[in-house]
Amino acid sequence: MDASRRLFLRFGGLAAAGALVSGCTGHTGTERGYADAFALLRRRWRDVTAGSGFDAAAAPYQNRLATLGTVAAGHRDTMTPTASSLWPDLAFPSFATTPARLRAMARAYALPGTGLTGDPGLGAAVATGIDHYRRHVYADGADPAGNWWTWQIGVPKALLDAALLIGPHLTARQSAALGDAVDHFVPERLLDDYDGTSTGANRVDLCVVTLLRAVLGSDPDRAALAVAALAPVFPYVREGDGFHRDGSFIQHTYVPYQGGYGVVLLSGLATLFAVLRGSPWDIAAPHRQVVLDAVERSFAPFVHDGFCMDLVRGRGVGRQPYGDHVKGREIAAAILLLGETASAAERARWQAMVKGWALRDTSVSMLRAAERADLGFHARLAAITADDAIPAAGEPSGHRLFPASARAVHRRPGWCAALSMASHRVGHYEHGNGENPRGWHTGSGMLYWWAEGHGDQYSDHFWPTVDPYRLPGTTVSTRRLPDGAGEAWGATRPPGRWVGGATDGVYASVGQHLNGVESTLEAFKSWFFLDDGVVCLGAGITAEDGVPVETVVDNRRTDAPLVVDARAGWAHLDGHAGYVLYGGARLRRLREARRGGVPRTYVTLWLDHGVDPVAAGYAYLLLPGASRERTRARAADPAWVAVLANTARTQAVRVPSLGITAVNFWTGGTTGGLTASAPCAVLVRERGDGTAALTVSDPRCDLDELTLTWDRPVGGVLDRHPLLDGAATGARLILRFGRLADLDGGSITVTVRLVDRV
Repeated sequence: MDASRRLFLRFGGLAAAGALVSGCTGHTGTERGYADAFALLRRRWRDVTAGSGFDAAAAPYQNRLATLGTVAAGHRDTMTPTASSLWPDLAFPSFATTPARLRAMARAYALPGTGLTGDPGLGAAVATGIDHYRRHVYADGADPAGNWWTWQIGVPKALLDAALLIGPHLTARQSAALGDAVDHFVPERLLDDYDGTSTGANRVDLCVVTLLRAVLGSDPDRAALAVAALAPVFPYVREGDGFHRDGSFIQHTYVPYQGGYGVVLLSGLATLFAVLRGSPWDIAAPHRQVVLDAVERSFAPFVHDGFCMDLVRGRGVGRQPYGDHVKGREIAAAILLLGETASAAERARWQAMVKGWALRDTSVSMLRAAERADLGFHARLAAITADDAIPAAGEPSGHRLFPASARAVHRRPGWCAALSMASHRVGHYEHGNGENPRGWHTGSGMLYWWAEGHGDQYSDHFWPTVDPYRLPGTTVSTRRLPDGAGEAWGATRPPGRWVGGATDGVYASVGQHLNGVESTLEAFKSWFFLDDGVVCLGAGITAEDGVPVETVVDNRRTDAPLVVDARAGWAHLDGHAGYVLYGGARLRRLREARRGGVPRTYVTLWLDHGVDPVAAGYAYLLLPGASRERTRARAADPAWVAVLANTARTQAVRVPSLGITAVNFWTGGTTGGLTASAPCAVLVRERGDGTAALTVSDPRCDLDELTLTWDRPVGGVLDRHPLLDGAATGARLILRFGRLADLDGGSITVTVRLVDRV
């Protein structure tokens, strides 16, 4: 079937395909023109993926390349093809390691300075190894038993990569046979429908495999198909896999995943943009822009001082110590590569941002780690860190709320916090393939936070050693759960719809109607994110599991001294934080050494709601990075914050010094001078210039209309939002909103002019 007919059938016509492929006037479309184009793609693939842009005779590249050559020579010399293995220590199928060794050998062949650059014996050995593995494991007609990813993405990417790097050493027969094997496991029909395992990052990977297969066989039709099949990846979605307009990235339908599948997608697209640039299959600018926008909209908010926060890493959180720093580096590498095809302004912002990450990541040197993992990334990173004309951007300040993924990130000078929740559209946690079987409560309001110098708090063996029933910030039934409780792949979701909140970009009122994992627990939890702390409220905490219910104020991996003043209602963990308790609650505490392969010491602070509580509650203030003196002073100042309501109907606080009144209306009602006709979140900030900003959201995403009344004299409304249907001012303010559900949980801010009270 010709390319145009195939694309017409699969993507709704030539217009759809043509909109994605920008084309290149530098090629005539003749056989010679395509031959030149594929030669360009082979060179670009080598430069982008194996590494380029460095002096092979200079440190540290000289040593790293020499080491690669030594390793490759060892693989070459010990290769002993048999019916059951390619190397004696790797029995087939050896899906990961055998193809990886072949790729390492091919990179030693392709890269300069390895001592084996262009060595025909090494090239021939790689070709022999590819063909042997193809005949005995990855064979046309073989049964793809086990994990589909291995057969459709993992193995073909590695084998095709190695094949392209060694060029003519793979004979025409061997090349054709490898192509037939790839076609068997990765037939073009996998790109017909955008569903199942062919979405998001997986779709990008499948398109990369298809493109490499096209380059292997110099097949322009297949190259066009690989690019056109990317089309469903780019549009924003309102549910399920892909980029959401609020910056969320979802994979596996219910799992926030910037730090896993998301970075795979970003890296894959950055590679494709760089490899295809200037070719007949260059990707059109409008589609690229969605990905470029995602750098600051979707990825950067979850990178803090060089590491990627665990709340967007799915089941991968416990794979390795400092895995969050590994993912942070991968995001940084993808961003710098993407910058090469971005605008000058975007490139400048991203280089400054990545430079800041690298300089602040004192737990794991990003530059040193890049040297071991990716020479191309190291060269880019070394260039910007050494360039005094590129500033190192600091941590941003403000609040980002991601309703579509039930996540929030709050940054203020000197500290950062992130909140992980679950909802009817976001899973409690993800487990699968035996990974993360005890992540049950990560969606039960887990509150991560970092003050200065705390970059390794959740990195250094946190997940294998922490008590999984006592994750910081969560309210949980202590009912014992089996490993992998609930449905796999993030499909274990609560029925609660009220999850999210309102933010003006600086402060936020966030809430979660919590239902426990395989328990009867129900609770209403609110977090009010402020300048130097977070006010945490809980209400309506009810369960009938026959076991205690706890709210975990914190659980820090530290052996720092803890001071508790129960009479004054505060506690302080030296070098970490202060905690102020309201309402006379008794703070339980425990210092324990835990083991998960290694010993780690934890200080746990929690509130015990008793066995089978009915409408229990709590109220406390978290002060990240606070000194003991500041904690004591805050506890001694009862006027600093007023808890206006803490029930299963309404949770609200007022902070006079900030001019803030924040309310989570679980039902319609009145509190703090605010009346809402329906469930919503409201954040009011009275400014010193005679104006106030009222921010409103519909976390349930189901409101056709909402009336909000503020019992405060208002002279006029200074701005209008399309969903603000009407406003009345005077002795009180009445705002009438329509179709807030259209915002998918996002916020509306209305600015008004205040009138002095008489």
